Amino acid sequence: MQLHYKQYGQGQPLLILHGFMGSLDNWHTLGTQFGNSHSVFAIDQRNHGKSPHSDKHTLALMVHDVKQFIETHQLEKVSIIGHSMGGKVAMQFALDYPYLVNKLIVVDISPRQYKRGHDDVFKAIFAVELAQIESRKQAEQMMEMHVPDFGTRQFLLKNLDRREDGSYAWKMNLKILHADYEEIIRAIISETSFPNPTLVIKGGNSRYILDDDLLDFNQLFPNNTVVTIPNAGHWVHAEAPQLFFEAVNNFLI
Repeated sequence: MQLHYKQYGQGQPLLILHGFMGSLDNWHTLGTQFGNSHSVFAIDQRNHGKSPHSDKHTLALMVHDVKQFIETHQLEKVSIIGHSMGGKVAMQFALDYPYLVNKLIVVDISPRQYKRGHDDVFKAIFAVELAQIESRKQAEQMMEMHVPDFGTRQFLLKNLDRREDGSYAWKMNLKILHADYEEIIRAIISETSFPNPTLVIKGGNSRYILDDDLLDFNQLFPNNTVVTIPNAGHWVHAEAPQLFFEAVNNFLI
């Protein structure tokens, strides 16, 4: 699968993998900053953004997509930033292909199995009657009952695309993401560990990485450093971009 991407800067290769229902657009500002020292490839993962849709959405397929991307662009010893779902992909890729990865940055996600956490989000999106809406505001109002948080609604609405005929459609492959949701939250599995430097960034207000998760990180990624960014939640890179940039940049140089 040929993934859609945007490239910034020059230098050693750095891949950025967005989270569930996100896109490379979420990383434009940071991609530009990292481009001062790296050749940055911000990628839309399958069934997201402008990348192709497929009838399956599994961790193994997303890992394969990353490997194919690296081979297509003839990249060597890449560093990878992965947030949430993208962090799961990045971890599994580093464990499966450690010889291709220089440094790994995992953002606010752990290797463990997660409980379902997006059912209200799916309800909100399914509540949007695409054939009837004439504005994003109308779509937001339909979502509000299921997702009261304004910021979350705005994040989701970035997936709403207006076509040339004025109608609206979701950029993401909603049907498949819903059908294969369990695959997104499953545990990372590996009989070996990733020996290279790994930075784990967690939001101080987030519960995605718990103290018990550090045992999993120590087992699978023994050369890890954990950085907590205060007053930031799960979207730590968006809520505290400067602190996030400094933490990652100091790790990469």
